[in-house]
Amino acid sequence: MASPILKFPFLSHTTSLSKPLALYPLSLTPKPRKASRPIHVKQQQQQQGSIKCHAVTDLTSGNTVPSSIEDQSKGEDNDDHLVLVGPSSEEERRGEREVADYDWTEEWYPLYLTKDVPDDAPLGLTVFDKQVVLYKDGQGELRCFEDRCPHRLAKLSEGQLIDGRLECLYHGWQFEGEGNCVKIPQLPANAKIPQSACVKTYEVRESQGVVWVWMSLKSQPNINKLPWFENFARPGFKDSSAVHELPYDHSILLENLMDPAHIPISHDRTDLSAKRENAQPLRFEVTERTDRGFAGWWGGGDAQTLPNFLRFEAPCVLSNNREFIDKKGVKQYFSGLFLCRPAGQGKSMLIVRFGGTAMPQIANWIPEWFFHQRGCTVFEQDMGFLSSQNEVLMKEKVPTKKLYLNLRSSDTWVAEYRKWMDKTGHGMPYHFGHNTISLPELPAVVEHAPAGLVAGVSASFPAKGGTGTMHAPNLANRYFRHVIHCKGCSGALKAFNSWKRALSAISLALTALAILVSGRQWKAALLVSTSLCLAGVFACSTLIKMSTTNFIRTHRRF
Repeated sequence: MASPILKFPFLSHTTSLSKPLALYPLSLTPKPRKASRPIHVKQQQQQQGSIKCHAVTDLTSGNTVPSSIEDQSKGEDNDDHLVLVGPSSEEERRGEREVADYDWTEEWYPLYLTKDVPDDAPLGLTVFDKQVVLYKDGQGELRCFEDRCPHRLAKLSEGQLIDGRLECLYHGWQFEGEGNCVKIPQLPANAKIPQSACVKTYEVRESQGVVWVWMSLKSQPNINKLPWFENFARPGFKDSSAVHELPYDHSILLENLMDPAHIPISHDRTDLSAKRENAQPLRFEVTERTDRGFAGWWGGGDAQTLPNFLRFEAPCVLSNNREFIDKKGVKQYFSGLFLCRPAGQGKSMLIVRFGGTAMPQIANWIPEWFFHQRGCTVFEQDMGFLSSQNEVLMKEKVPTKKLYLNLRSSDTWVAEYRKWMDKTGHGMPYHFGHNTISLPELPAVVEHAPAGLVAGVSASFPAKGGTGTMHAPNLANRYFRHVIHCKGCSGALKAFNSWKRALSAISLALTALAILVSGRQWKAALLVSTSLCLAGVFACSTLIKMSTTNFIRTHRRF
């Protein structure tokens, strides 16, 4: 499959259509809208089951919320209201808000890319505060259980697969696809397995190359809520997909992905479309607001049209789309798709998919792992900002309205998203909305690495997920954020290590022969061959470093 040269979630607003659009993550949209002056979109009528209530900030700590920046500016002689995002409806102006009927468990969440699910091992994953284990049974069917053995609560994801059954490695209990226990080694031969010796199961579906899980154990899966992306089903559409695990909350991740204004600054020169001197005001037009999300157009402030169409859909699906007519008069579609999964407090997992119907030929010659590593660089450029943002939100314990200065010309989508969380956050384990918050009931559980020098070294071996002592388990490390989740990148890394060892051995052998032979021509030939092998060792070391070392900004390097 061809892999497009795609790095960013948005086409730069400075990019001309005369440039090769296949270099950017775009997709199908309705016909581009002509730019217009910012207008208010009428609040949609409340859906059935929705209620209105006065906005009350839910602060479990009982602390008094400080005055917002908007409140502080009231009565002052300034023009802040002209540049800051304001109320989006009459209800919000009156201090009322709409509360939608929402239950976070009655949604489909993206678990993993189908191509990267291991064939011979269980995979431990998390959705909000629920830990699940995903695996393939003997027939290759995807199965998903609660990641907890009913015997003594050991993680089933630490177990193994035996004849298509999932075995807990603590005492050897085995479970078949429906969650029933079929073997207990310690049980007497004439005893029956207790009926309660079973695990909770979750419904999973595979759709368009992604594994989705329905998190409710009480209600039947709603197939109508299972996402479907039209562009990815179009003839000739090719995409590059990757999984990234990130050390900050999913809401902060989504904010970052729906923020095109930061690209010229944070990702300056990472891509030809990102240059800090091109940072400028942007224009946004919200066209849809529902209980399920919002959508609208955006583009450069001086653009004649708003060519980019962004859509956010509950629970955490974001797409940025575009279409254009090529020189042959054929309509081409491009898409940047971001499937986010809450992976616990301060953690998230993201499936990134960039693609289009017209890809440059050079993409066929560049390996996909290279695009994945470039994507890792982009996330690392933002990681410091987003991690600190996560820390401040948890520390301050107030809604984002009290902390953010949302500009109309850059942060419209961010404000829309936080206001959507005001409407639905009551149905989530925790949330940070524009006017409301609900804090996690329990503190985050920190899983510590093994204690002691020997245990630490042991944990770094490949069997435990590491590739050597320099790569001890660490979510901030590129290897553990992406490579272990990607069969292509992990396979490439193993190949680089194998080539490095082989070339190192060959160079040593050639050096020894050069010492032993007496002919000058033979010595010269052997030394030249040794030099070439050492160059190969250096190249392999560089590629290994690319897969295991984070990007560090020049002014932060020691």
